[in-house]
Amino acid sequence: MDHVTALSPTLLSHSEWTARAQAHAAAVDALTAGHRERRGLGERHALEDFLFDYYGIRPSRLRRWHPGAGVALEDAGERSTWRFYRDDAGVTAVDVDAFLAARGRDVRGVAVLLRATARRDPWLGCFGLHEWAMVYRAGDDRRHPLPLRLGQAGTDAVVESHRLACTHCDAFRFFTPEAAPLNQLRPTRETQAATEQPGCLHATMDLYKWCAKLAPAVPSDLTLEAFTLALDARALDMQASPYDVAPFGLDPIPVETADGKRAYVVRQREIMARGQDLRARILEVLEAIRGSAGA
Repeated sequence: MDHVTALSPTLLSHSEWTARAQAHAAAVDALTAGHRERRGLGERHALEDFLFDYYGIRPSRLRRWHPGAGVALEDAGERSTWRFYRDDAGVTAVDVDAFLAARGRDVRGVAVLLRATARRDPWLGCFGLHEWAMVYRAGDDRRHPLPLRLGQAGTDAVVESHRLACTHCDAFRFFTPEAAPLNQLRPTRETQAATEQPGCLHATMDLYKWCAKLAPAVPSDLTLEAFTLALDARALDMQASPYDVAPFGLDPIPVETADGKRAYVVRQREIMARGQDLRARILEVLEAIRGSAGA
């Protein structure tokens, strides 16, 4: 069993925690302003709206600030009535025992997945071709209503001239029926911990999902960092995709060329390094939660 460290309680005064909560809300509002405006107008943005559609996490949920397990709040007001919080003589904190009783299986499962991913050697030879496989021989039946940079025939030729080795189960499940047999792996939810690796952009984006899933025990500063990282990973994902992203102000990364592959890997390594650092800090929180059960 991995070493588990108990949480060291921290107490925040009313002025301290309200300032943090307000700063968090302001940061989220700035990052989600475009999405919220478009939603009110009934408009769509193929790049910026993806995270909200894919993960189903509304801006209001991201905006709600949580200090995380092991941090207590003075004079928390209505927060003391939120799920998984407990008030003790005017001091409010996450009830770790109640949280683990309800979500312990999720905590253990996410910890196993993150630990396995962090320890595995990265695969840096995918070149973002999962997006190409999602439109392989698709015709007009595409996930995004965007033109293909090389046209359908050119896109199909790129897929057919490369080795597909996608390791992410949720990316693989969107491959077209014609592309799926071309992938060297058959990643599934059941084999996720055995195949996920830190070089995968989608594995890095998923850190946002895991943080949000394990709120309020995971602090919102990690969730916001994960969201920001996911936005950057998504931008790279689309720059390397077969779609024409120039109308969105992005330069394409032509991964069908040697120069494009090199440029992609440089960015991929940057995203991976940030993801590995964040993955380690999320794991520290999860292990501390487990260590504090019953304390």
